[in-house]
Amino acid sequence: MKVSLFVTCLCEMFYADVAKDVVEVLERLGCEVDFPTGQVCCGQPAYNSGYRKDAIKAAKQMIKAFEGADYVVSPSGSCAAMFKEYPAIFAAEPVMKEKARQLAAKTYEFTQFIVDVLKVEDVGASFPVKATYHTSCHMTRLLGVTEAPFKLLKHVRGLELVPLSNSYDCCGFGGTFSVKMVPISEQMADEKIRHIEETEAEVLIGADNGCLMHIGGRLNRLGKPIRVMHIAQVLNHRGEGGEPYVDEDRKSTVL
Repeated sequence: MKVSLFVTCLCEMFYADVAKDVVEVLERLGCEVDFPTGQVCCGQPAYNSGYRKDAIKAAKQMIKAFEGADYVVSPSGSCAAMFKEYPAIFAAEPVMKEKARQLAAKTYEFTQFIVDVLKVEDVGASFPVKATYHTSCHMTRLLGVTEAPFKLLKHVRGLELVPLSNSYDCCGFGGTFSVKMVPISEQMADEKIRHIEETEAEVLIGADNGCLMHIGGRLNRLGKPIRVMHIAQVLNHRGEGGEPYVDEDRKSTVL
């Protein structure tokens, strides 16, 4: 199965290791992954801020970049959801609207693709820590992906996943919201962190780098020793030191 990686801005600029983990997990599951070099920002920051012309320019470039892709997979539910907005953006342009519809139809968030398309829930990961999971707003409310991350984490050997109180509350990032509404954003992050601390988790797992960057930054400022990880990093973890995980039930090594 051929997959084109939609890496997203934050992943490319700040979280290259997450992109690497996404590729390695997909390849381990039998996918052939390519990276269309013509991709740029999906246009979401401009679109949400009212700069429609700039968003349309970015959208046209992204449609062109991924036109030949069989599947498009992104490590961000928020950015994947933006592709789903493209048909509405080009409502008055029939040709572009159809191209946008085709792109939207073949675009998936990382965990959504693994569970719903590849039909895999156990990727052979091992990560013996106590953790909790943050559900990001765009991924759950706009893209509608709610169960896939939990189905995958359920099968991670050694992982103790503790429920997070008020998990569906926004962390305060919201893209440009965290820049324009700093005091409110900060208070929302602090509330989220209080609930994370209540779980006594060592690690906070999430599927959107924007949320993780926001929460992680606030944790760092407050001096909290809680590690923040993208779910791809967890799913690509196969034991301490990165060694393969040995499935004792099947007596075989999961590579």
